[in-house]
Amino acid sequence: MIRKTLVLPTVVGLLAPALAACGSVNGGGSSSGDAIVVGTTDRFTASKEAPAPIDPAYAYDVGTWNILRQTVQTLMVQPRGDGEPVPEAAEKCGFTDSGNERYVCTLRKGLEFSNGDAVTASDVKFSIERALRIQADSGVFALLSTIDTVETQGDRDVIFHLKTADATFPFKLSTPVAGIVNPDDYDKDKLRDGFDVDGSGPYTLQSEVKDNELVKAVFTKNSRYKGQLTPKNDKVELRSFQDADAMGTALSDGDIDLMTRTMTPEQIRKLDGGSTGDIDLVQMPGLEIRYLAFNTNAPTVKSKAVRQAMAQIINRAELVAKVYGDEAQPLFSLVPATITGHSNSFFNKYGEPSDIKAKNLMRNAGITTPVKLTLHYTTDHYGAATKPEFEELQKQLNASGLFSVTIKGDPWDTFRPAEKKGEYEVFGMGWFPDFPDADNYLAPFLDKDNFLKLPYANEKIRGSLIPESRREADRLTASASLTDIQDIVADDVPVLPLWQGNQYIAARDGITGAEWALNSSSTLQLWELGRGVSN
Repeated sequence: MIRKTLVLPTVVGLLAPALAACGSVNGGGSSSGDAIVVGTTDRFTASKEAPAPIDPAYAYDVGTWNILRQTVQTLMVQPRGDGEPVPEAAEKCGFTDSGNERYVCTLRKGLEFSNGDAVTASDVKFSIERALRIQADSGVFALLSTIDTVETQGDRDVIFHLKTADATFPFKLSTPVAGIVNPDDYDKDKLRDGFDVDGSGPYTLQSEVKDNELVKAVFTKNSRYKGQLTPKNDKVELRSFQDADAMGTALSDGDIDLMTRTMTPEQIRKLDGGSTGDIDLVQMPGLEIRYLAFNTNAPTVKSKAVRQAMAQIINRAELVAKVYGDEAQPLFSLVPATITGHSNSFFNKYGEPSDIKAKNLMRNAGITTPVKLTLHYTTDHYGAATKPEFEELQKQLNASGLFSVTIKGDPWDTFRPAEKKGEYEVFGMGWFPDFPDADNYLAPFLDKDNFLKLPYANEKIRGSLIPESRREADRLTASASLTDIQDIVADDVPVLPLWQGNQYIAARDGITGAEWALNSSSTLQLWELGRGVSN
């Protein structure tokens, strides 16, 4: 059985899965019984380059954030059905000036870390300032870049003074980099190596580590937790699998109760066909995007004409149809089509794919063809379909006669450090939003301290357009600045958007809450899962 989603609205916040009558998604749930076991292909590795993968001041990918969101509390949180963030560790939060530059939060009474220590305003100040002071090379600290100073008043009030107006600031306080940590457990100037996490969130964490890799995370309900969330279970195990096939076999055999990212297109189609009666597929709106990024200092792609020619050649519709089918849609901007402020800037500029137009771009710029390029991708972070996707990109570009493309795959723990060091000329990445706003699809790629470490810098985008868009509390009003940014990106092509995708969960009968286990930002909400009556 598959649960179809509602038609995607143009304003995120109204997204919700449509339900079908089935025992595995009834509204009740139970906290009794054995641990609910969830499978994922996310890999969590500690290495020389990344010794502290789940420190809130370092972690910056959907997998590690999904561990932190269960364990480390934030002042704000996105509600069950998305929309504007609501207070979590805070009792209340809000701007106290007309210019959106002074933001005040009051903590809930009686907040405690899982060890019984009181959570105070000074702990919030410590945690925020720690992330800004360390400035980890993951770039996650940039989410807090509009903060000027943090002030406390008593044990419960925290005052954020911003450098400039930032209407998206409440969203940023809902992200794990703003998670509240205990100064007794975290050094103010140094990341916490390994896989230990201590916080005041709904669960505590016990990590099972093998060869510097987290293979199982056991989340146990935190009896001291006070916040917005209501855990519907006492314990959840998150198990990491080598690949989607192994994860699917574990689900079929009953070794796990639910599997999430990343399933293969073939698995999704099989489950959609309804051939497995005791396993149900839940399809939800997703805001994941995939794109190519360019090291614009690399000689092969330094010329804008080369990057524009690639944008002119690549046939997104053909790519999606051959590799992902109904699980994805072509994307013509960094901002997904369902986010307020989206503009089809790449289609507006390039229209339909055309080798002839691409050839003219290259010829007018005096580029000698074919241009030799290597497209790099990660073999173990975005799913098994990544390699076929890059094979199709290689085929399309080479068929034009303007490029001689090879492709090369590396594991994530090699790929990510190499990308940050600028070792790749062109590489493929995915993006799961930190929060559902157009700003979060633009600033992380284009602003100073961008998480990709891209050398591309446009002063109009950084100096005026991003700040202008953040001044507007009404995000529709911000659309003019956001559209200008997207048009500049389509012209300069420092990144090349490819597609946006849906998201899926497969759960065995008897598991409740699967339809709420992911929100549109791919946040794993394990507290929603429970056990009910199977069909």
